[in-house]
Amino acid sequence: MKVDFTRWLPAIAKDSYRKTALSVAGVAALGGLALAPTAAAAPVTSGPHQGAVAAIDLATGKAATSAHQDEQPVESGLTTGSATGKPPAGKPSRAQLIPHGIEGAQSRVPLDDAQLANARAIVDAAKKTGVGDRGAVIGVATSLQESKLYNLGHLGAYNDHDSQGLFQQRPSSGWGTPDQITDPEYAATAFFTALKNVGGWQDLPLTAAAQTVQVSAFPYAYAQWEEQAADIVQQIW
Repeated sequence: MKVDFTRWLPAIAKDSYRKTALSVAGVAALGGLALAPTAAAAPVTSGPHQGAVAAIDLATGKAATSAHQDEQPVESGLTTGSATGKPPAGKPSRAQLIPHGIEGAQSRVPLDDAQLANARAIVDAAKKTGVGDRGAVIGVATSLQESKLYNLGHLGAYNDHDSQGLFQQRPSSGWGTPDQITDPEYAATAFFTALKNVGGWQDLPLTAAAQTVQVSAFPYAYAQWEEQAADIVQQIW
């Protein structure tokens, strides 16, 4: 049964902060190939990097894999965030962000400005919807898996059905119109609205909470992004 999540959502105006969804040509223009969803930790970058094509592969299911398959663990060096045990002033602690511990090997990708802007939109929506820093980690990890934090538009023949946006939400499943689900603020708000309707989501492992909302064919894939998502949220919060 199709569920219309949009009935829970306030109207979200399109303003100057609206991010443009990446089409096939737009993603291709970023350049580079990633052979797997796992990438070595690297500093935040200001330009395009090799995660672009991997984002399409994951969004379309062409190269969807998880940390539970034949991948090597990634070193725990931070892509973003603080390497110290004590969080910066006013930032959530590691225990708050990852209360249940991580599951399996962790993946990381370098982030460019577009990805960081999309992560900020997710964190802002987490604050507005009241899911807090833990909800923000779940949201960022879900988007890392679904689109590598790129706002993907329709990918033509490569599209996974009608999935689009940061969370690869589907208009045909009631998530909203293509224009809505490629608006980062709307998409993140829709995700968190659905998450809040998952009973006891705060006590679930990240991958279980994300999968209950997303209903993915690769339910364990979300777990591999928990550490990087926590680092991103700690930096942005």
